[in-house]
Amino acid sequence: MIPESPTVLRCAGRTVARYTTRPAPAPARSPRPYLHPVTTLAGRPVTETAPEDHPHHLGAGVAIPDVAGHNFWGGRTFVRDRGPVALDNHGVQRHDGFKLCDPDGFVAELTWTAGGERLLREHRTVAATALTETAWALDLAFSLTNVSGRDLSLGSPATNGRPGAAYGGFFWRAPKEAAAPVVFGAGVVGDGPGPDGEEAVHGARADWVALAGEGWTLVFAGATARTREDPWFVRAAEYPGVGSSLAHDERLPVAAGETFVRRVVTVVADGRLDRNGAAALVRKAVTS
Repeated sequence: MIPESPTVLRCAGRTVARYTTRPAPAPARSPRPYLHPVTTLAGRPVTETAPEDHPHHLGAGVAIPDVAGHNFWGGRTFVRDRGPVALDNHGVQRHDGFKLCDPDGFVAELTWTAGGERLLREHRTVAATALTETAWALDLAFSLTNVSGRDLSLGSPATNGRPGAAYGGFFWRAPKEAAAPVVFGAGVVGDGPGPDGEEAVHGARADWVALAGEGWTLVFAGATARTREDPWFVRAAEYPGVGSSLAHDERLPVAAGETFVRRVVTVVADGRLDRNGAAALVRKAVTS
C-alpha cells in the first residue's frame, strides 16, 4: 500500500470530487467511504450527504442493506412481517489504504466488517475523465470478495418483503431542490423508445438512466454486460437518488471465496441534456 494522498479528484484542471475515506458518523449510519461533494465542471454540487430526510445517505458510493443480515446501508432494517426496525446490526466499510492515488483517480482497498467479523474485501477503482467543455465522467468499479470463510448472500428490502425497494449496490444521492428532477432512460436493453418518468424507469433494465435537475444532468450507465443486468433503483419525487439493484427479485448468493464485480459510469453535465445528448455522452464515456 502507498501512503494516503489528498483525496481530491480533478478533471480538466478543476476539482470535481472529494473522497472521504474515514467518516465518523453514528454507527447506525453504517460508516463507509464516499464521494462528496461531486460537482459539475462549472462547480455546481450534484451530491448530497446526510440529508434530513435520510441521514444515512452519503454522497456517491457503494452501500448494501443486507449482507447476511448485516446492514451496510444505514438506518432501519426492513424485517419481513414487521416492517422497518431499528436494529443493532450495522456494518462498517473500513478504508484499508490506496494502492494508487492520482489527481484523476485512485484504487482503494476496503474491508467490510460487522459484529467483529470480516465479511467482504473490496477493491474499488474510481476515475475522472473529461468528455466535453461542460461534461465529465465518473467511473466507479467495485469488486467484492467473500472472505468470511462461509457462504453468504446479499439482500434488499424487496427480497425481505417490501416491494419496489430493491436498493443496494452503487448509489448516488443527488441534492433535493424545489422541484423533483426529470427522469428518463434509454430503451430497455436493446431497441425501442426510452422510458420517461420515475415510475417507468424505476426497476427497468436499461443501458442508462438520467436525472436532470436545475442546471445539471446525471446519466448513470452500466459499463459491463453483467452490470446492465441489474435493474435500476430510481427515486425522484420523494428524494433524488439513483442506484443499482444487486438483489432485485431474489437474494444474491456469494459463495466462500467468490468475487463479483460491477462498474457504473456516471456522466456529470452542466445544463439539461435531452435523450440524444445523454446517449451520445454515455457512448463517449463508456468507450473512452
